[in-house]
Amino acid sequence: MNILAIDTACQVFSAALISPQGCFYTEVDAPSRHSELLMECIDSLCAHASLDASAIDLVACMKGPGSFTGLRIGYAAAKGLALSLGIPLVVVPTLDCMAHPFSAIPALVLPLIDAKKSQFYGALYRGGERLIDYTDGAPDYFVNELDRHRRPGENIILTGPGAHLFLLVQEKYSPGEGLSVDPFFNRGKALELSKLAEKNHEPNGQDANRGPLYLRKSDAELSQDRT
Repeated sequence: MNILAIDTACQVFSAALISPQGCFYTEVDAPSRHSELLMECIDSLCAHASLDASAIDLVACMKGPGSFTGLRIGYAAAKGLALSLGIPLVVVPTLDCMAHPFSAIPALVLPLIDAKKSQFYGALYRGGERLIDYTDGAPDYFVNELDRHRRPGENIILTGPGAHLFLLVQEKYSPGEGLSVDPFFNRGKALELSKLAEKNHEPNGQDANRGPLYLRKSDAELSQDRT
């Protein structure tokens, strides 16, 4: 199966193409250029894989949470490819992809995205299972959830692009006290997205009519609500 995965949810753009010829991956730290880079990167991945875009069997993108603009860009591209090629589209929650590399590690895993306004998008995982809802919450909320779910002596792993900021704005946890920060916390997650999409997709199913998981209204929507 040839799988194309597009991650535009956060600052780092990444894309992966998984095929029988191998795994082809690219990422760029360019938060304002996702729409500009996306199709160029897809064409480059296909060229490196010696694969025509028409041979793609499955396309995946991030469901959210994440950047409002980034998620819309990823959805638009993935939907367009799925509909034009007649292939399944799979959307996977961003935080699931961030937690996925630690599924086999006995620890609490907290992936975090800076949601601005002193808030974070996050969720809590153990053994690949999500323990709490996807949340737009203050640092104290996540500290309380860590306290509530942590087993005696259990390690905590922070990951995601909001990990370092979280350490700066909360006072209870610090590295070296049973807590560690993923050294690749700010990397793109297109590879993880491709793995989860392949695992979870339904052969005849399609997510083309679903929208992103935002967790909060955009500033434009909030302004409209106030008028």
